[in-house]
Amino acid sequence: MTIIGITCLYEQEGQALLPHHYFRAVEKAGGVPVLLPPLGSEDAVPELVGFLDGLILAGGGDIDPLYFGEEATPATGLISPERDWFEITLARRALAAGRPILGICRGMQVLNVAAGGDIHQDIGTAGARVKHFQDAPRWYPTHAVHVYPGTRLAVILGERELRVNSFHHQAVRRLAPGLRAAALAVDGIVEAVEGTGRPFVLGVQFHPESMWERYPIFLELFAALVEAARRNRSPVKLLTGDGLAGIE
Repeated sequence: MTIIGITCLYEQEGQALLPHHYFRAVEKAGGVPVLLPPLGSEDAVPELVGFLDGLILAGGGDIDPLYFGEEATPATGLISPERDWFEITLARRALAAGRPILGICRGMQVLNVAAGGDIHQDIGTAGARVKHFQDAPRWYPTHAVHVYPGTRLAVILGERELRVNSFHHQAVRRLAPGLRAAALAVDGIVEAVEGTGRPFVLGVQFHPESMWERYPIFLELFAALVEAARRNRSPVKLLTGDGLAGIE
């Protein structure tokens, strides 16, 4: 089994939720999805990272600007302190452990912040000229992105130009050490980042989980994560009647 953890949305009423498109994509790609509610114990995070073969940081609301040294502006929207703490702590641990990571929309921003970068609290201050929060259906691609040749993203998708969906008003600003831009929108907004080292680290600003059933090329992102996690995983110990037995 290749176990892929997926972080959850966390509502103020205390509900941890996740659209089914995420875990269906992981399942279709050959992984075993495990949903991750925002845990409150720092001691539990390293154990969780040890259990997982790979990680998806899912989309959602805004990140508290406290994590990159700023005060919230009037444009900052709904913040979940529990989710912010958990995901940033989890991402840092997963990066340190070399776990394969895929960040989606907010998840790409969390990845960048956790690794030492920051974000625009609102892309209006970044000179955005493209509609980055669409009113079209979630599966529908509404703007183009340019994928840099030679990047991991280009190898996975085999494309130089893509059309993607878009549901964000924040965006990556200063890239974290060890990350590089892999794709840009026509107005210069960063649409994908990736690690410059050997472990699989990739973030996309769009939502491939909402598109893959109609546009199968986007399933390749999940397949690449699952394959990287499969190659990366350590033998798992299971408790059997005779004690601990190692299995692949």
